Amino acid sequence: MVEYVVPAPKRRRGRPRAGQSDARERILTAAMDEFGELGYDGATMRGIAGRAGVDAALVHHYFGTKADLFGETVGAPMRPDLAIIEILAGPRDEVGNRIVRYLLETWEDADVRRRGVALLRTTIGNKLTTPLLAGFISRELLARIVRALDVQDAELRAALVASQVAGLLIARYVLRLPALGEASVDELVRRVGPTVQGYLYGS
Repeated sequence: MVEYVVPAPKRRRGRPRAGQSDARERILTAAMDEFGELGYDGATMRGIAGRAGVDAALVHHYFGTKADLFGETVGAPMRPDLAIIEILAGPRDEVGNRIVRYLLETWEDADVRRRGVALLRTTIGNKLTTPLLAGFISRELLARIVRALDVQDAELRAALVASQVAGLLIARYVLRLPALGEASVDELVRRVGPTVQGYLYGS
């Protein structure tokens, strides 16, 4: 199994003051409201801090970046936006396979799979949460791929990758199509990896 070392989020200075023992929970509640009302792009750490009645530095102290806070708010079981940095930095001819392997091997963990399936079922098709998840994916994951590709149609290429791997995860773990469920990770990497590679670097 290939392991990807995800860098720990940097924390800014800030410590809870006396009487703020519930600050973390208030920040999470405020984040849910802020993300729900303004979407991922519109929400700000300062706005969330204001809703929670705390200093913005305290939000960063507890959660790091906006992406970190969003992941905590929605209970994200994994952080592909961080793993993709290392994947894209590796050998170019292995990127497609490494993306597919990372996702599948991560989802083979029972806890990740349970939380991931729950997240997909509660967000996809919901008029409030679907745009929120899409905003996070576009801003924090696909934008990194676009910058790494640096070609004219990079946004389309990144979106095609997302459609491929999202469909694979849904079909294997949510719909549980028998053939996909019975296939090994290695087999799926061998078959799907080249497709993802073609989306990224093909003509």
